Amino acid sequence: MLNDHLRLMNIFAVAGEIVGRKKLQKMVYIAKKLNFPFQEKFEFHFYGPYSEELTLRVEELCNFGFIDEVKEEKSGYVHYKYRVTEAGQEFLNSYEINLPNLKECLAKMNEKNARFLELVSTVLYFDSLPKPEVEEKIQVLKSEQLYTKEEIEEAYAYIEDLRK
Repeated sequence: MLNDHLRLMNIFAVAGEIVGRKKLQKMVYIAKKLNFPFQEKFEFHFYGPYSEELTLRVEELCNFGFIDEVKEEKSGYVHYKYRVTEAGQEFLNSYEINLPNLKECLAKMNEKNARFLELVSTVLYFDSLPKPEVEEKIQVLKSEQLYTKEEIEEAYAYIEDLRK
């Protein structure tokens, strides 16, 4: 089993249940940008940073029986719920993974909705740019989300809180 798969399994183990593929993508991206050792490559996509590698790893972990993916229909939308299976937890227990503060970080992220995490991950994706340019990119690239100036400010404050 590769270390990347173990780190990913650890996300599910410490977060408990994660609802939504988009939310999972954003949580891993944000954790990576906060210097947790995730190796997946991300590109900017319609919903912000996206990793095909992450999608494939989750699929592999489901095929191994280590992660459970439950498909639910709600209000005409399909939602996916993820959690570690008993077999996955047993496998994970046989390895030592030490990622201090990851549990607290993931708990904070898991409380937020996918829309907000999409905004946070977009801010982080363009973090090399000055703040006014980031805000402009958000207004252009995420126009359909109608993010307000207050939400963008909240995203910046949230990032600072996660970094502590």
